[in-house]
Amino acid sequence: MRNVLLAFSFLLLLGSCKLMKKKVDPETNKNTSNMLKKFKPVDWSHSTNIYEVNVRQFTEEGTFNAFAQHLPRLKEMGVKTLWFMPITPIAQKNKKGSLGSYYACSDYTSVNTEFGTLEDFKNLVKQAHEMGFKVIIDWVANHTGWDHKWTKEHPEYYLKDTATGDFKIASGMDDIIELDFSKPALRKAMKEAMQYWVSECDIDGFRCDLAFWVGLDFWKEARKELDAVKPLFWLGEFDELEKPEYGEAFDASYTWTWMHRTEDFYKQQQTVDTLLSVLKKYDDLGDSTMRAWFTSNHDENSWNGTEFEKYGEMAKALAVFSATWNGIPLIYGGQEASNTKRIKFFDKDTIDWQDKNRMGSFYQTLLNLHSNNPALRSGDPAVQTFRIKTTEPQRVFAYLRKHGNKEVLVVLNLSAQKDLHFEITDSIVTGIFKNVFSGAANDFTKEKSFEMQGWEYGVYEK
Repeated sequence: MRNVLLAFSFLLLLGSCKLMKKKVDPETNKNTSNMLKKFKPVDWSHSTNIYEVNVRQFTEEGTFNAFAQHLPRLKEMGVKTLWFMPITPIAQKNKKGSLGSYYACSDYTSVNTEFGTLEDFKNLVKQAHEMGFKVIIDWVANHTGWDHKWTKEHPEYYLKDTATGDFKIASGMDDIIELDFSKPALRKAMKEAMQYWVSECDIDGFRCDLAFWVGLDFWKEARKELDAVKPLFWLGEFDELEKPEYGEAFDASYTWTWMHRTEDFYKQQQTVDTLLSVLKKYDDLGDSTMRAWFTSNHDENSWNGTEFEKYGEMAKALAVFSATWNGIPLIYGGQEASNTKRIKFFDKDTIDWQDKNRMGSFYQTLLNLHSNNPALRSGDPAVQTFRIKTTEPQRVFAYLRKHGNKEVLVVLNLSAQKDLHFEITDSIVTGIFKNVFSGAANDFTKEKSFEMQGWEYGVYEK
């Protein structure tokens, strides 16, 4: 959720979710292992990607039915999981802008009429399932809007401000008020509301907003009960570098630290080692959760800028990384159109789809590779990740991902250096690979020399 306030950079972090996992240190290529008590992820999650849908801004109509017209295009692009930002009604009291925040809910078991009807959403989910998509919805458990129906029916569900005697305002965001999870009745009502969407609409999981603002014990309790209805996929908004314990409840987590450090890297012209040190911190935690890697999302786009504002010429190289490193690629709707504007959060502001396929083939190549090549499976102990040595270690980041005889080599020039000449000096890279973008074959047993332009990327499939 993180309205305007989230601009002050939450290094929220997430945790773990896998029985026992071997992981290869990107610096040393040594295997480490980590064991955490956790839930078993649904099998499809290991090869999925996530596409965030902002229904209000996706089309001129801003409805479920209008969005459905994009499903064939998204399927062709290789999208696997659709994440819908909150679809519940928006509170009107103290709302922001002309339409208010999706994250200020007024009823957990109703549909925002701005988007259509419950039947419209059910039909959308059904159509998506028939086309092979999975569907998850945004769940905002920590707080509601000021006129949520519980404020009248169950005011005891809320925390109170001792100074005013009124409901407690959520930190830094005055359009929302905080719930009291010490109340058993509130916990029960929240789980029942979540189950409603599973039972009524057959959704496949949740993206849990500001997950670390809610006690871990609730999420573990909710997951146990809801997974008994239907095995679900659970994506938590937290960064495991700060909240690793939340991996006990969630399958996947956010990588806010990486996102912020990559922006610093680009704007401050740092060396590759500064990024590798961040990856090593994630790696040292083991493979407790499947991390979601991204260059944009609704918060970042609206409050901090598009990926092009933040990363400039490095944006596409980072997108390649997000789709090929160990984890789950996350794309915000509009990125495939090379969206260059900050989309308004509280008012109508449709995505410019004039050139909707400008980067469509780019993402199609990456998403299909991620889904189809076992070497890119996330959270799979059979997959190994090796950092590859080159003669330009301060400019080039190269790595090999391997699952049996399946291999994917990624080479990134993370510098503005033009006509950069270097060689791979690692003996592990051998055999014939195909450049997934150009289709050209490369025999890396015989020739390991490269010439790359500034911020250029190469992805090779064995």
